[in-house]
Amino acid sequence: MRRLTTAAAAIVLAGAGLAGTAGTAGATTGQAGKATAATACSTAWGSGEKTARDSGSQPLKNITTGRHACYDRMVFDVSGAKGKLGYHVSYVKAFHQDGSGDRIPVGGGAILQIYVNAPSYSPATGKPTYAGRAGQPLPGVNISGYKTFKDTRFGASFEGQTQVGLGVRAKLPFRVLQSGDRLVVDVAHTW
Repeated sequence: MRRLTTAAAAIVLAGAGLAGTAGTAGATTGQAGKATAATACSTAWGSGEKTARDSGSQPLKNITTGRHACYDRMVFDVSGAKGKLGYHVSYVKAFHQDGSGDRIPVGGGAILQIYVNAPSYSPATGKPTYAGRAGQPLPGVNISGYKTFKDTRFGASFEGQTQVGLGVRAKLPFRVLQSGDRLVVDVAHTW
């Protein structure tokens, strides 16, 4: 009987040890899960100016946006562009229309000014290829419900480049990428 009691006590203690280990493993797994989420939402992009001096002659066709888990995205479609697209993206205190210098109000906690080296008209004919109008929200772009994007404004298409003002919630990290003939601007949801 004494052996049976000793064996039962050993089983109970072993079970308690396993339960304690399982709790520790669960806590470790939870931390690893948080680390994975943090890695997936990297904010190492910074908020400083980003520039590529390349230029092209293909016109801007469209501007679209999308929501993602870690950032909001704006895409400039320069269909037919070959090689690298030029751009200049930076935060500004106020958004001024290129050419005239007129101030254009942009909602949000910070303004990201985006220049894409693509006119919004055909260089050959002068006919518009993108229907943006100075000071107006971007046509066909609905950013309601976005976590970071708060406002969009068309600035101008002047001397072969198109200017857009993007109102964001705060001065947040952003990156600029090229995917084929599209220029992509991602703005993180958080630091």
